[in-house]
Amino acid sequence: MPAPTPAPSTPAPLAGGTQGPHALRPLLDTTPHALTQGATTRNGPLPAGGPHAVTARIRATAHPALPETGTGAHESLHTLVRALAEDSADPAHPHCAAHLHSPPLALATAADLAASALNPSLDSWDQAPAASALEALNTEALAALAYPTRPAPDALVTTGATESNQLALLLARENARTTTPHTPLQIICGANAHHSIHRAAWLLGLPTPHTLPTPTGVIDPTHLHDALTALRDTPTLTIATAGTPDKRRIDPLPHLADLCDTHHTPLHIDAAYGGALLFSTTLRPALTGLDRAHTIALDLHKLGWQPIAAGLLAVPDTTALHPLAHQADYLNAPDDTEAGLPDLLGRSLRTTRRPDILKIAVTLRALGRQGIGHLVERVCATAHLLADLIDKHPRFDLYARPTLSTVLFRPTHTNDRTTAHIRRQLLHTGHATLGRTTTPDGLWLKATLLNPHTSPQNLTDLLTHVERHTPT
Repeated sequence: MPAPTPAPSTPAPLAGGTQGPHALRPLLDTTPHALTQGATTRNGPLPAGGPHAVTARIRATAHPALPETGTGAHESLHTLVRALAEDSADPAHPHCAAHLHSPPLALATAADLAASALNPSLDSWDQAPAASALEALNTEALAALAYPTRPAPDALVTTGATESNQLALLLARENARTTTPHTPLQIICGANAHHSIHRAAWLLGLPTPHTLPTPTGVIDPTHLHDALTALRDTPTLTIATAGTPDKRRIDPLPHLADLCDTHHTPLHIDAAYGGALLFSTTLRPALTGLDRAHTIALDLHKLGWQPIAAGLLAVPDTTALHPLAHQADYLNAPDDTEAGLPDLLGRSLRTTRRPDILKIAVTLRALGRQGIGHLVERVCATAHLLADLIDKHPRFDLYARPTLSTVLFRPTHTNDRTTAHIRRQLLHTGHATLGRTTTPDGLWLKATLLNPHTSPQNLTDLLTHVERHTPT
């Protein structure tokens, strides 16, 4: 095959090296301008018109996706960034409150730019010398936050709760195989558990999880005791949740940990949402018992205000991660490891892996534990304020006082069909994004408040939008 002929034009500039910052600077001027124009045109938490309108606008702007001749860096960047901003959900808007979708800190976003420009890959030390050392330092610190009395806690950086939960099940499966190699691990979880638990069991070839009913929103210790007793001859892993996907509740962690100790079964706690209470001196007691878990899932792209992705799986001792060890001669040859080059393949199931730790490290250093804790306290206080407004409103019902920063409510005397229609109308008009949760007594609207800048007036305006779309 003949060698390709070089293109006659000057190659596109790179982001790295000593010249990279000079190439980036004019593009960075283009990007904020496009972001501002797009957000101004959208003028709300969500683009109006629904999926068909958004798709039509994007196709009209971005077609053809692969032109024969390029349009140039500034035109392409401005056009597509503006289109993305104009037709995106904006988690920084106070009325964008449907999901655990946080507005990232400007500081963390700036750090993420540096990570993209330098482009370390954490699959071998020679691709990421500084990033691997920075990751080790900061994962140790975050693991110590979860396990303050343990001498050598550790944590892996993940893409979020789905990957963290899968890793937790994998570690438990491998540990169970050392004692009961012919009996598969049985997962026990509540109906309130994250959907990724069932998916992870399927991916790992484990039996379908034994699912406990949770009509109150949390696991009843009596039900767990009965399940563990019935499965006493089977290796088990119990899953608890601190910040459930539906009602955002926290399972009774101390009671569940006691039962796991009694029945000699490991405990995994999915604290992807509620784990951020660890940063707050005031709110941390709600997580009493968390440090008794064998593995803990944490997400800093929720109540941590990091750009996606910023997940963690914490363990009480770094030796718990040994089952993840893996060897590929071109990345971690044994003689290189013996010579002192860090082995990174056992730090993830992924090979190529970006340095998500940089934005986390910059945030931890800039704000400190107290600064992050203050942000967590602000959004939780805002949720209580919204609950107060709903409680006093003659046309709304409050489901319960919030546990974290999520509030469930609905218009009084509405049925499930009407409640669902109200939510979709808010989405279609672009006035607000609210989630939905089904409980034994029907469908509720769900406001998940993650913006620490949300004001009382923002909350009043949100309820006004819901009221306007409620049939009289």
